[in-house]
Amino acid sequence: MARALVLNASYEPLSVVPVRRAIVLVLRDRADVIETNGKVWHSERLEFASPSVIRLRNYVKVPYARRVPLNRKTVFLRDSHSCQYCAGSAENLDHVIPKSQGGVHTWENVVAACRRCNTRKGGRTPTQAGMTLRRRPQAPREQAWIVVATGAYPDPAWVPYLSRFN
Repeated sequence: MARALVLNASYEPLSVVPVRRAIVLVLRDRADVIETNGKVWHSERLEFASPSVIRLRNYVKVPYARRVPLNRKTVFLRDSHSCQYCAGSAENLDHVIPKSQGGVHTWENVVAACRRCNTRKGGRTPTQAGMTLRRRPQAPREQAWIVVATGAYPDPAWVPYLSRFN
């Protein structure tokens, strides 16, 4: 399903919505089309260019900062579904510093791992198990919620609007 990026009146990214919802916002004069994706929607009386990016006409105050939730899906997206120890296909989540040794459930301590590496490491740290991490885990960038919302990487037309706020 095609999606559209919704920008606040200040050009700050707010959300990702289906194109159909974006068209409704434009037709109700609540938003303006900034970018189109080249497709055309037809109705009985109208032809409408399919929006890829829209900007709201009125500023919407967002009461909280968006954060990507720390869960299995988002860790696998961050780590590209690959084991952070052997680069194989990841199946499990692993705490770099195990909870049994005082490790916490944070972005900086959780990685994707294959079953073999997770079992081999057990309740030890990578150093104790003689293993090395391919990449140091870290929290996703601010706009990573867009990847989670779409389930894929964003439309190239969105990049100029996302990079302003990274």
